[in-house]
Amino acid sequence: MADWDAYYRNEDDEVEQEEGEESAGDYKYSGRDSLVFLVDASKEMFVKGEDGEPSNFDMTMQCVRSVYTSKIISSDKDLVALVFYGTEQSKNPRNSFKHVYVYHDLDSPGARRVQDIDSLRGEKGAQLAAETMGSGETSLGDALWCCSNLYSDIKLRLSHKRLMIFTCRDDPHGGDGTQDRQARTKAADLKETGVVIDLMHLNKPGGFDVSLFFCDVVSPPEDDSELGLQLEPCGKLEDLQKRVRAKEMKKRAQSRLTFSMGEGMNIAVGLYVLARTATKPPAVRLYRETNEPVRTKTRLFHTQNGSLLLPSDTKRAQVYGNKQIVMEKDEVDEIKKFDDPGLVLMGFKPMDRLKLHHHIRPTFYIIFLSKQITNHFSPLEKNVFALCKYTPRRNSPPRFVALVPQREVLDGQAQAVPPGFHAIFLPYADDIRTLDVHECPTASDEQVQKMKEIVHKLRFKYRSDAFENPVLQQHYRNLEALALDMLAPEAIEDFTMPKVQMMDERLGPLVQEFKDLVYPADYNPEGKTAVKRKPGGADKKPKVEISEDELRTHMQKGTLGKLTVPVLKDACKQFGVRTTGTKKQELIDALIAQLST
Repeated sequence: MADWDAYYRNEDDEVEQEEGEESAGDYKYSGRDSLVFLVDASKEMFVKGEDGEPSNFDMTMQCVRSVYTSKIISSDKDLVALVFYGTEQSKNPRNSFKHVYVYHDLDSPGARRVQDIDSLRGEKGAQLAAETMGSGETSLGDALWCCSNLYSDIKLRLSHKRLMIFTCRDDPHGGDGTQDRQARTKAADLKETGVVIDLMHLNKPGGFDVSLFFCDVVSPPEDDSELGLQLEPCGKLEDLQKRVRAKEMKKRAQSRLTFSMGEGMNIAVGLYVLARTATKPPAVRLYRETNEPVRTKTRLFHTQNGSLLLPSDTKRAQVYGNKQIVMEKDEVDEIKKFDDPGLVLMGFKPMDRLKLHHHIRPTFYIIFLSKQITNHFSPLEKNVFALCKYTPRRNSPPRFVALVPQREVLDGQAQAVPPGFHAIFLPYADDIRTLDVHECPTASDEQVQKMKEIVHKLRFKYRSDAFENPVLQQHYRNLEALALDMLAPEAIEDFTMPKVQMMDERLGPLVQEFKDLVYPADYNPEGKTAVKRKPGGADKKPKVEISEDELRTHMQKGTLGKLTVPVLKDACKQFGVRTTGTKKQELIDALIAQLST
């Protein structure tokens, strides 16, 4: 008998899962992510770059704004704070620390905060920062202590705590050993409480030397896939945003499973998602009067007396062969269970057996969690892939996947892809359909050659990141306009639309030459008119009648499933078969029951 908690899920537990995403079974994270921007407000940060480039302070504010806006749209429950150090004025809880200015407390981002960041950008923003905060002495130890208090004042559960330091000074205390030791001590205290400290160092005349001070302050890489301390400073906004984006969110495994390679050989692996289809976030229902989110509760009641039904009072039923089969919930769960979650090695196959059309859905990336596994790439050297059975959850059917090894990929000094395996989902035999190819006129060699010239002229180097989804971009622009109280959303450019003028310039007379070869001389596509429908609506399709002998032949061969639903419905009407539903399997069961009598 199922207990109450197993039947009625706790509505307060918020489970965020994408459509089509396979969850991790018993392995999940709880809590909110938190991020503190600790920005240097010294005079060196406000010096403009060469050729009119923005100052380091302006670059930092643009980066902070992009993180704020992305958090509002994607994860508005995360906590973000902005703290300046090296200021003349002081503003922090109880004003315990001098030269530390808490601009934003650790809280969820909102439209007001984005507008505050906008006021600090550009020349007017630099003037406002000078008037509001100013530039004074620097004590990074006090700033880290203030950030520690921000974390300790939060009563919510935090799953990940990160602190980013933005500065262009590699020796913030000017060689003061006492303040250096205090800052290192406070940084060590923060790291012991689970705070990850990152350095986003910016361009400095003469170069930024991280070995002077900051190499002892920042946190070491959390694992092999985490970016360590970058030696080269960020000189451009794109580089800074890319580095912040890589550090902003903690890399989490989609699931953690056991990889069974034989009897007694089990290895823990992590499944990661390298790329995912961007979709619109789900709609949130709000109460009309208070504009607060509405929480939905589902309860089952008896249709006759209105009493509340317990889990033991409900059963599962399935109609099969004109009979209603009733089962308990535990029996249904047992039927759905095929195997325990995990990966099971079935064997190896040559790489040429893996075809392009076998790729039917996005892949996972598998990383061995055990440090003792060193020989990852013997399949790569032998040009084979591993064939495995993959069971994501207890109530999910197994799938066959091909594990294709890949070595580590570096993007400059940063690790783009760690060493591991791509898990490619293989199709079943039922997933591959045989299509009837209609006979069409065959093109002549001259027509084919002319089309090759056209294709050659229109070829270009394709990059997937060069084409944004216009529907998503417009959706996010509308959300941004609503959140920031803008009069109208920003205009977007649809990169998916063909550049007709450029294409015409490249092709020149080739289009007309191809038309002359393919179409007749009197062909005029613009002069064709639509065929008028006959009065009385569309023509009805003629009924396809099937004899009883043909039905019996299909039943004996087990090929009734190849008939379409309209044909099965007409057959049921023809032989007076009463059906309880309109699904294909129900129609087949009714016909089999009729023909068997």
